[in-house]
Amino acid sequence: MPISGLALDTGSAVIWGDVFSTESRITRDNNHFIMSIAITDYTGSINLKIFDEIGNKAKLEAISVGDTILIQGDISYDKYDRDMVMRPRNINTVKKNIITDDAPVKRVELHLHTTMSAMDAVTPAEQLVYRAHEWGHPAIAITDHGVVQGFPDAMYAKKVVVITDELAEYPLTGWSIPEIYVDYVVQIDAIGDPAGIVSGTTRMTRNPVALVMAQTAARVIRNSGLLRDGFSFQTGAGGATLATAMYLKQIMLREQIHGSYAQGGITGYLVDMLNEGCFRALMDVQCFDLKAAASIRDNPNHCEVGAAQYASAGAKSSIMDSLDVAVLGATEIDTDFNVNVHTDSSGRIMGGSGGHSDAAAGSKLSIITAPLFRGRLPIVRDRVTCISTPGKDIDVLVTQAGIAVNPRREELRERLTQAGMQVLEITQLRALAEQITGTPAPLPPAGRVIAKVIGRDGTLLDTIGERKGEE
Repeated sequence: MPISGLALDTGSAVIWGDVFSTESRITRDNNHFIMSIAITDYTGSINLKIFDEIGNKAKLEAISVGDTILIQGDISYDKYDRDMVMRPRNINTVKKNIITDDAPVKRVELHLHTTMSAMDAVTPAEQLVYRAHEWGHPAIAITDHGVVQGFPDAMYAKKVVVITDELAEYPLTGWSIPEIYVDYVVQIDAIGDPAGIVSGTTRMTRNPVALVMAQTAARVIRNSGLLRDGFSFQTGAGGATLATAMYLKQIMLREQIHGSYAQGGITGYLVDMLNEGCFRALMDVQCFDLKAAASIRDNPNHCEVGAAQYASAGAKSSIMDSLDVAVLGATEIDTDFNVNVHTDSSGRIMGGSGGHSDAAAGSKLSIITAPLFRGRLPIVRDRVTCISTPGKDIDVLVTQAGIAVNPRREELRERLTQAGMQVLEITQLRALAEQITGTPAPLPPAGRVIAKVIGRDGTLLDTIGERKGEE
């Protein structure tokens, strides 16, 4: 039966799934072991919980991430996971049938967005290209907007189609994609209205709560020991993250600190910091407003870079590897510092995560700015609805009620405390939020899996299930 159909009163069932996580440990008596195997059949996900004699450990640990298995077992509630699990009685590895395109004439998809179109897609370009190749499609057209991030991946496509509303005489100077990668050029009347580049997220907030968080985040950066000549910085494009750049600029000008570069999605506020000497360069993978677009055209120190140079974990070197501080947002953060930016509190997909997990993993200091609650829902939770960025990569949470430091960064906690900043436990912030909002009811089980969240190193971090109204 499908995993989405399981319930605590199901009893015995037979299910199948792809393995996306395994974990095991030996019990204190050294005679037994406990193993958890997380699987998904793309209608839902569940943990298999196994308690067995130590002699069977090697045989079960042969099951690895990516395997497809068939399981017969019993459904029960696990008090340690605080969730429904299956306790297997029989497990067999099986070969999964792969979906194919058997049409005699293959289609060509001419409108595809990748994760590089902020808030528009959840599938990376390389997966789209691989699937098109696997199905025998002769070409695909990637139509990401306002960015150059997706093009390094597109270089691996069999055919590359460039869509433009302006043709220039040969040779074009200051190109983004060299002609050696381009198969076809399609000219249309208009791609869109440039005024649409500006959105509400790229305007400076007037919200007093967001401004308090931004001031606090700037103080964290100043007291971290990283704000010095040669400092490098990335911030988001909205709310408290954007306001943090404003307060950081004031500190840098007052203390005459000259940074090396700012990176990521660039706004007019970072352009101002470049022009006023706060940074020597801007490394730009996406222009968020017209001022940034004009700057990248006119200023040689405002540099266009692709996704591989920006943050590829497989590159020999990337800009992210030299990053000091990243200020990021969150729709949810849990007490293990895991962050959700993919879904809202109801579990519905809001969009892609952009460079969120890359910046958190690559920076020396990653800061999340988020209010304690939005509406009547707490932002700090026991567990996030979806893990977009793992907690091991998040260092500080800044809210309007105080800050929390990841226990992994005890030296940072001491440095901030010595600077006179009050540091709370993240569980205290969750309790403060729930005093106001109450404890949110758990979400009902999700339906079939409609998206996978893949980490920077290629591991599966989480899956996102279909919610009512998304069919």
